[in-house]
Amino acid sequence: QVQLVESGGGLVQAGGSLRLSCAASGRTFSVYAAGWFRQAPGKEREFVTTISRGGGVTYYADSVKGRFTVSRDNAKNTVYLQMNSLKPEETAVYYCGAKSGTTSYIAASYNYWGQGTQVTVSS
Repeated sequence: QVQLVESGGGLVQAGGSLRLSCAASGRTFSVYAAGWFRQAPGKEREFVTTISRGGGVTYYADSVKGRFTVSRDNAKNTVYLQMNSLKPEETAVYYCGAKSGTTSYIAASYNYWGQGTQVTVSS
């Protein structure tokens, strides 16, 4: 079992930056791959990025490549999402997930989820 808590969301103007954190407790976090997803009102949960257990492998949605960076510090049991050049259409609740095995862009493959953190990008 692992518990995830996201933080760092907030209100930012278009073009601005935010850094989200996902703190894990419980079982050793380094045994899990992690991912960030987002969900806007009335829409399905959308893949943003995923990172391998050791942090050496990452994948991004095409829409965020070059602007978002995922990283992790297993000594601190934390995954980060640095978001730059944010756009109004990226307003959503951002969720952190953890899964056994390898990275994945499929939300249903994740075993654990945090409660989410709201990101609002104003135009």
